[in-house]
Amino acid sequence: MFFGLLLAAAAVLPAPCTSATSDCTEWIKPARQESRVLVYRTHPFEKKNENIKRAFVFVHGILRDADNHFRTALAAAFLANALNDTIIVVPRFASNSSAPGNENGNCRDTLAADEANWICEAQSPDTWRSGGTAVGSQLNSFDFMDEILSRLARKDVFPNLKTIVVAGHSAGGQFVTRYEMLNQIHDKLGIPVSYVVANPSSYAYVDNLRPTESAFQATISATAQGSPASNPANLSPAFLPFADAKNCTGYDIWPYGLKARPGYSSTLTDEQITRQLVVRPVTYLLGEADVLPLGVFDVSCPAVAQGPTRLGRGLAFHKYVNEHLHAHHSVVVVPFCSHSQRCMFTSDAALPLMFPN
Repeated sequence: MFFGLLLAAAAVLPAPCTSATSDCTEWIKPARQESRVLVYRTHPFEKKNENIKRAFVFVHGILRDADNHFRTALAAAFLANALNDTIIVVPRFASNSSAPGNENGNCRDTLAADEANWICEAQSPDTWRSGGTAVGSQLNSFDFMDEILSRLARKDVFPNLKTIVVAGHSAGGQFVTRYEMLNQIHDKLGIPVSYVVANPSSYAYVDNLRPTESAFQATISATAQGSPASNPANLSPAFLPFADAKNCTGYDIWPYGLKARPGYSSTLTDEQITRQLVVRPVTYLLGEADVLPLGVFDVSCPAVAQGPTRLGRGLAFHKYVNEHLHAHHSVVVVPFCSHSQRCMFTSDAALPLMFPN
């Protein structure tokens, strides 16, 4: 009888949805709003599930291929033996923009009725990856992430949820690094949230300092030695006021800096944003071989001011927030990975970050 009860209990455990098809999707629409966002998820948002103890929210890159990122997250959860007690959520921030200059002409997503739609121009301050407002809507991409996290934090649905991880790769990494420093829901959920920022092309600096050649020499040398980055006495300061501000006037304008922030990003002061950036738990997950201009690499003047490669920019920003702002962020460099979300997020180094115990 005892074993029969065990088998019966096992039988009623909700099985995760594990295919990148419509069966594993649902729509997220904030209350009293018309716009909605499609998400892939392993479990429904409205069905009570006592088995879930962690949530992993994964933001796609510039191609908006949420289905592909869902497959990667599923593979990672399988490798981590975390598939049965984790809810995986992958939103799609769609774009059907025919404006000149859209990224590689690929912004022609087929939209469902009332599906939120974002502009696709490169380096615009109002794209989905920097908290931009959807076309013809009052809602922005960060509003939808707030809604996703709020639903995950519902004790009546996921009573045993203990932690939420928000991660993104490439353009998704841009989204996560800016959402982390801007969102006002982090401390209201009642559940710890951590952030994994992987291989973005740019970051948002909170002042006029930018890395010098000394920053890159110190970080690259320290990474090779596996020790914390430091500035040898014979090197100039790692960060100085940006020397070419006269010719690169956008270097400190959002999303590269804090000036002229639109919409969601304008509701906090610079000091509040800096404080949130410092105190929130962040890991920069960087590919050791992500040193080539792959995947719509940002070569604009404000981005180049942050470093020559994604790896260099990530190491420098980590050094900046820890040494200059006195944060305690972490950095993990994944061996042999270039600009590949599959390589990064199925690596042994990434799994403990995605699915903490």
